[in-house]
Amino acid sequence: MNSAGALRRRVHHESGGKYGQEESSTVESLNEPLLRQRSSDDDDDPEWKKREQIVWTHNVSRLLAQWAQWFSTVVLAGGFRVGSNLFMAVLGRQLNGTSKPEDCLSPVVVGRLEKLQQRLAIPFDGSLPEHQDALKALWQASFPERAMPGLVSPQWKDMGWQGNDPGTDFRGGGFISLENLLFFARRFPLVFQNLLHKEEGKRAEWEYPFAVAGINITFMLIQLLDLRAAKPSSPSVASFFNMLASDEDSFDLLYCVAFKLLDAQWLAQGASYMEFNAVLQATRKQLEKELALEDVDRVEDLPSYITLDL
Repeated sequence: MNSAGALRRRVHHESGGKYGQEESSTVESLNEPLLRQRSSDDDDDPEWKKREQIVWTHNVSRLLAQWAQWFSTVVLAGGFRVGSNLFMAVLGRQLNGTSKPEDCLSPVVVGRLEKLQQRLAIPFDGSLPEHQDALKALWQASFPERAMPGLVSPQWKDMGWQGNDPGTDFRGGGFISLENLLFFARRFPLVFQNLLHKEEGKRAEWEYPFAVAGINITFMLIQLLDLRAAKPSSPSVASFFNMLASDEDSFDLLYCVAFKLLDAQWLAQGASYMEFNAVLQATRKQLEKELALEDVDRVEDLPSYITLDL
């Protein structure tokens, strides 16, 4: 590791540097749930508690069940009696003008969508062995030649967490954001290492924190695909349902594409930490354009997927 790389990853952790001085204004511009430190004062902050409640009480499965109960009484013109998930699939494709009844009625798509939405409802819980094991696996995949630190350690900052305890950064993204990072590390290890260590291109002195950026990407994708809504209406949902039909891992694969695309946008804009939100929004717009292309039935069909082929 060269000294410049070490400096880039160290700068945004030093309390006396730019990160500590300008973090609050950055958070306001991001409009995302993460890039901020959670303090003990938040325990008594009604606004913070309200935000957490909104995130985790928005139980998609429960809302889907309510839709299913209502819609199950409706018989479509073709004689099919369906539930709300199927209704959402049909609606999504109609919104994009690409309705394919044979795909929309597929129980495979319905089942995979339900499974994905169930994943969204799982908060990160550092007391669960499964979640601890996932964190340990992420460290081993990130730094295979370094000994595993404790679950709370300053060494986690080397991965781009904001504090000694990475669990505090998962509040806005949930366990799925950790699963996304781990999937990326295992599926595309070379690309993952390249982004983790900022090895490509001319980098800013004040770089984005890798792991926290990953959680923001998860959150951005959930918004882009409208996955927490009872009735997703995003035009991008139509293409995503196509992808789910071909691969159960489509959300995780799309995450990998988005992360690589974010870094490419970062380099193209010559961005620094304060421009992170603009880069994230540019990444979202590019994904929207690619998802709107014709004949996109798999994540692999996206033009940006080729950037993962190292």
